[in-house]
Amino acid sequence: MSLMTKRTVVHASFTITRTWPHPPAKVFKAFADEQAKTRWFGGPPGWEQYKKVWDFREGGVEHLSGKHANGTVSAFDCTYQDIVENERIVYSYVMHLDGRKISVSQACIELKPDGNGTRLVLTEYGDYLDGYDDAGSREHGTNWLMDNLGKSLD
Repeated sequence: MSLMTKRTVVHASFTITRTWPHPPAKVFKAFADEQAKTRWFGGPPGWEQYKKVWDFREGGVEHLSGKHANGTVSAFDCTYQDIVENERIVYSYVMHLDGRKISVSQACIELKPDGNGTRLVLTEYGDYLDGYDDAGSREHGTNWLMDNLGKSLD
């Protein structure tokens, strides 16, 4: 970034709710088990994975990077801050596009029993950096991921 670039930050948050006819332990496993998460978390069609690091535990890190069909390279760097089995996952993460840091976020996933199923509530707070205009794409992408997660549970 050039010395003449004005530094900015835009704050945004969103909440996504899903209810699935599966117990909290099964939904939690979709986050906690590397193979289960691989079934739903990753890039869209045409995405080519470059690197993956997996360490799901408090203080553990996850890294996923790759190239999208349009040539854009993205990198997701996550640190798990708090994990309560079958109930809660709190993590912070940094996103890069083409080597440029575009955001720093914190997210909380709550898993609540709902009859014989689970109600997932995901709340995310994001700081979008130095002119990056998210324009709702993070929320859209997270909704897409939650739809993928739901399909992977069936």
